[in-house]
Amino acid sequence: MAETSAFNGELRGNLGRGASRDLRRQGHVPANVYGDGKGNLAITLDGAQVAREIVKPGFTNRLCDLVVNGEKMRVLPREVQVDPVFDKPIHVDFMRLSPTTRVRIYIPMTFVDEDQSPGVKRGGILNVVRRDVEFFCRADAIPESIRASAAGLEIGDSIHIDDIKLPPGVVATIKRNFTVATVTAPTIHVEEEKPTAAAEGALAEGAEGAAPAEGAAPAAGEDDKKPEGASKGAAGAKGAAPAGGKSAAPAGGKGAAPAGGKGAAPAGGKGAAPAGGKGAAPKTGGKDKK
Repeated sequence: MAETSAFNGELRGNLGRGASRDLRRQGHVPANVYGDGKGNLAITLDGAQVAREIVKPGFTNRLCDLVVNGEKMRVLPREVQVDPVFDKPIHVDFMRLSPTTRVRIYIPMTFVDEDQSPGVKRGGILNVVRRDVEFFCRADAIPESIRASAAGLEIGDSIHIDDIKLPPGVVATIKRNFTVATVTAPTIHVEEEKPTAAAEGALAEGAEGAAPAEGAAPAAGEDDKKPEGASKGAAGAKGAAPAGGKSAAPAGGKGAAPAGGKGAAPAGGKGAAPAGGKGAAPKTGGKDKK
């Protein structure tokens, strides 16, 4: 059976928003009690006591003994309103109960024996589908939680509501055999290994060492693979010694030493030394000998 709490309340004389604000300023919390075929009851509670109780787990599943003007009644908290700024309780609703009252209530699930599950031992994960389930039960027999065992479950197996042994008088509000939890295979995420800074530096150095230096002598047989005139430093390039080209020494061309040409030394031609002609040295033995 669930744990019970006790509250002491007083009847409220004035109703309305203004009266409720005055009560809160004085440290009280307005509350209402209804149900069990009786009229509503407007009361006030101690604000500090309500603040201590609502932070405990399962407050709305816990039975309370409420005493108002000496009258004791069994109630169940149904709703708690909290200030959105200061996070303090500002109103509570209680439902009056009788020994035969059946309530519709959410009860938390508790999963045990995970260490006895072969699927969990092999790395599987117990995936909880429903952390709390709504049940019908008697007001004086509300269980604190519903226990579900994971013993013997393999990867891919499930726990259904019909597999759970419920306390007497507790019935699920959903009629079908719904799933409460499953054992699933682990999800493995493989991350690609990124090269470190040292590895990146080594790769860069290797790439730079592989490229030949500018102006270096080509390897043996490299010129045979390159087309003619492709190499920058090959023979016949700009600045190399001319081989019969434009700047080569002329061989009978323009500017070459004349060989019997226009500017060549005359050989018996015009301007050449006369050989027995006009102006030539006279031969000995002519009329002069006479």
